[in-house]
Amino acid sequence: MSSKLIAPSILAADFGNLQRDIEMVNNSEANWFHIDIMDGVFVPNISFGMPVLKVISKHAKKTIDVHLMIVDPDRYIKTFADLGSNILTVHYEACTHLHRTLQAIKTEGMKAGVALNPHTNINVLEDIIKDIDLVLVMSVNPGFGGQSFIENTYNKVKQLKDLISRKGASTLIEIDGGVTNKNAKALIDAGADVLVAGSYVFRSENQTKTIKDLKAIANS
Repeated sequence: MSSKLIAPSILAADFGNLQRDIEMVNNSEANWFHIDIMDGVFVPNISFGMPVLKVISKHAKKTIDVHLMIVDPDRYIKTFADLGSNILTVHYEACTHLHRTLQAIKTEGMKAGVALNPHTNINVLEDIIKDIDLVLVMSVNPGFGGQSFIENTYNKVKQLKDLISRKGASTLIEIDGGVTNKNAKALIDAGADVLVAGSYVFRSENQTKTIKDLKAIANS
């Protein structure tokens, strides 16, 4: 059984001490850097753009997992590849031609992810699951950190796991939003492979220990 992964969300980091927080993740048991890019159109918030991602890429020594919460992501696929992204996740709700978008991401040498908002049924991925490297299940409404977890997520993860098995796909399931030590085990048991944790990690007293403990729970 492959090890379950922890991806601290840099959106919750201290922007005044970004390099320090990146080094913390580098030196921790975390597996990925999770980076949210928001445009203020697709979601009601704006997060960092290309210059900040460039800085993160320069210092990060682990997989860079970029989550685009933007309209018309196709315009920027090459840019994100050039900035060092390893995984590029686009929203199902933002892509008119999802298959084409996924192929474009892979052509640039990145793994291709698809994110689903809480109201989007996983059945929409039925015909394309084998082309997706990772499905990001939003367990809060996207746009802001620190929101409370949506309980229906467990059912959604189980349905998704079933779809992946049924189609013989090797897609990873990533959960983003409200992940803590209280729900991590249940999410993994439901079928999750990657847990994104933002506020829970960065607002804790001992961030490295919080990551270590979360990883231990996920792999217990």
